[in-house]
Amino acid sequence: MSKLTATRRQFLALAAGGATAAAVTAPDAVLAQVATSARIVIIGAGAGGTALANRLVNRLDGAEITLIDPRVEHLYQPGLSLVAAGLKPANYVVSKTTDWLPGGVTLIAEAAAAIDPEAKIVDTASGQKVPYDFLVVAPGLVLDHDAIEGFSLDMVGRNGIGALYAGPQYAAATWQAAQAFTENGGIGLFTRPETEMKCAGAPLKHTFLIEDLSRTAGTRSKAEYHYVAPQTSLFGVPIVSEKVRMLFDDRGISTSMQHTLKAIDPSAKRATFDTPDGRVEMDYDYIHVIPPQRAPEVIRQSGLSWADKWTDQGWVECDMASLRHLRYDTIWALGDVAGVPKGKTAASVKWQVPVIEDGLIAAIEGREATETYNGYTSCPMITRVGRAMLVEFDYNNNLVPSFPGIIAPLEELWISWLMKEVALKATYNAMLRGRA
Repeated sequence: MSKLTATRRQFLALAAGGATAAAVTAPDAVLAQVATSARIVIIGAGAGGTALANRLVNRLDGAEITLIDPRVEHLYQPGLSLVAAGLKPANYVVSKTTDWLPGGVTLIAEAAAAIDPEAKIVDTASGQKVPYDFLVVAPGLVLDHDAIEGFSLDMVGRNGIGALYAGPQYAAATWQAAQAFTENGGIGLFTRPETEMKCAGAPLKHTFLIEDLSRTAGTRSKAEYHYVAPQTSLFGVPIVSEKVRMLFDDRGISTSMQHTLKAIDPSAKRATFDTPDGRVEMDYDYIHVIPPQRAPEVIRQSGLSWADKWTDQGWVECDMASLRHLRYDTIWALGDVAGVPKGKTAASVKWQVPVIEDGLIAAIEGREATETYNGYTSCPMITRVGRAMLVEFDYNNNLVPSFPGIIAPLEELWISWLMKEVALKATYNAMLRGRA
């Protein structure tokens, strides 16, 4: 048996075993339930809020757990980059919010309109007042498309414009525009925002995938690929940034750093960027737009945001290890909205949820919490169809591979691609159920 075959078989066994174990074994099954009448409110029924609600139902006896979220659909957001490359249909990422919620949780299908952390009350959009003893804010983030002059979502899929972050229908429309580019060639601009963002590897994945698909189509020689970004490096982890730079060089993808997208002119197919040397215009045949990303307005107006950093973005002020608010000790931040240096990925949520679970239960029991979050963030960095790098790192930019000796984090591997294709969604679904 060849080494490659053995490796594939080892991985398939590992992935299947891991997914099965995650799906059937609740990590807190051996822990005794805690009796309490505490009122726990969770704002947001995305990955974090849903996973936490499921875990708390298993751990708490008598608690009043309320989820506040108007979204009918739950989105498997890690799949959007696959939809935008024509590798998955739009419905691959869509399920119903209620499909994942446990019994014993009350869902208020409205948006949170106001938070009073002094009175411990959340107001909903209809004016309902929901009191709490403990609050977890997990509303996700807002895509500020209006910050890009000349751009609107109804343009996506037409005139060479893509924007996969906006949702499954826009990811599918993005593929329509990107596919035309892979067939016809021209100039492709692949952007990212100046703000913090969810899954900072997504702009790179989209660039890699579309470039690879143009090679498959036999039109690579007819296209120019330009990665245009406000940052000074390609990725926040230096060793990963250097690896991406080397891959870009090998693939003929040019970079224009310290370029912030400010406007597009769809009729002229021209984009305008702010740079240290002034405004620069760049023509395109295809442009992928990722807008600035910010905390929802309800968070920014509530007094929960940092006052001395990320002031234009509004992320929740919290301790980076416990995720507990620094001024209101009955509040925790979970997921994208948390004002910590890393962690805006679904994989991060998987590691944040047990920390907040432990913090809440410790507060109920009057003891010190023991679990901490180290900034774990995972990015299955797709570099071509069928190849990826499984990049995992912490607050200190240390690589923290989950499968040392099996999956090398900075190599383009088939098994890393399979991790995204086979194991990731199963693990994600298990996480939603509170079982991973």
